[in-house]
Formats: sequence, C-alpha cells, structure tokens
Amino acid sequence: MTSIGEALLLKTAAEHGVPGPVARELLARCRPCLYLVRDTEVPESLREHIHPAARTGGLPALPDGVDWPEGREPLMLSVGCAALPRDVLDIELPADGHLLFFTEISYPPERSAVLHVPAGTRTSDRSATYELSDKTMETKVYAPRTLYPVPGLSIEQDGEEGPETCAFVDGDGDNAREALESFEEALLDSARRYADLRFEQQT
Repeated sequence: MTSIGEALLLKTAAEHGVPGPVARELLARCRPCLYLVRDTEVPESLREHIHPAARTGGLPALPDGVDWPEGREPLMLSVGCAALPRDVLDIELPADGHLLFFTEISYPPERSAVLHVPAGTRTSDRSATYELSDKTMETKVYAPRTLYPVPGLSIEQDGEEGPETCAFVDGDGDNAREALESFEEALLDSARRYADLRFEQQT
C-alpha cells in the first residue's frame, strides 16, 4: 500500500522511541495520496519536473447539452487526469480527460457531484447565471487558482488505534504521544522524499 519498506519503518520508529508493533499498526492506517498545491508549495526537488494538474474554481467547461449538476453547487476543482503522476495512488482514476468536482464548502456538504469529461470532448464554459421562478440567480464562482500534484502519504486519524498503540500510550502517556507525533512526521517526510524520487524518474 505504501512505498515505505519495513526496514526503514522500524529504523525510523526506533529513532523516535516507538516500538516496532506500534509502527506497523500506524503504517496499516496509511495510504498514498496526491496533494494539489499552489506553485509556492511545490518542493524544490520537483520544480524542474512538475506540471500543472488542476485548478480551483472558475466556470465549468461542459460538453454540449450538459448543464450544471442539479442543485448548481459551485465548481470546486477541475483535475486534468493525464497530468497526474502514474503509479502513485492506490485507486483507479481515468487516464485522460477532466474530473470536475462540484460542492459547497461545508462539512458534510448537502450535495456534491463529480463529472468526467473525456479527452477530446467539445466543451464550452457554462454561465453562472440562471433563471429560477422568474428570478435571475447566480451560482457562486470561486477564484481560479492553478494547482500542482505533489505525491505524499496520508494517515487515517479518525479510526480507532490498534491494541499495541493503545497499550503504548496507556503505559507512557504524554511521552508516548510526543514520540508518536515525531514518528508520524518522520514517516510522512520519508514517504514524500521517496515519492518525489519516483515522480522525477517518471517525468
């Protein structure tokens, strides 16, 4: 699931005072991810190789005959699938075209929609204004910003901690939690550096 080898995992855990079984439980809660960030947040090591892959906000470019999704939630994000690095995620995404994400900025959102527009499809921008009950309404349009894909690792924070982790924290309290926090940071940093190297090799 992740690119972190067991030897590196256990070495990093030992450096931070985290037992091996606890480290393995933490790794089981990890998944590879892609952070979509602005140009100022792109790591120096990737600047020569990275290309834009997404955009926040703006108006949706939709195929002929396709309108805003029902509910007219704002366009939050457009992702160019072909611009994403390959073999980074553990989920299937379209190889080309664009994914359009419509939703309100709220948690949880009342409604949301994702549309895939295949590559080569004739599209045009949809207007933000529309008529409803003889009134002219306008869908919120967020400012467009270009985003770049940075490989990384995410840790499930809402799930229950495993028995080894609970025993470790119960036995050493705040010291154990501090050790776990520093270990998590080191683990994420190691995963990012490994992913950066893989990304450079693919571009």
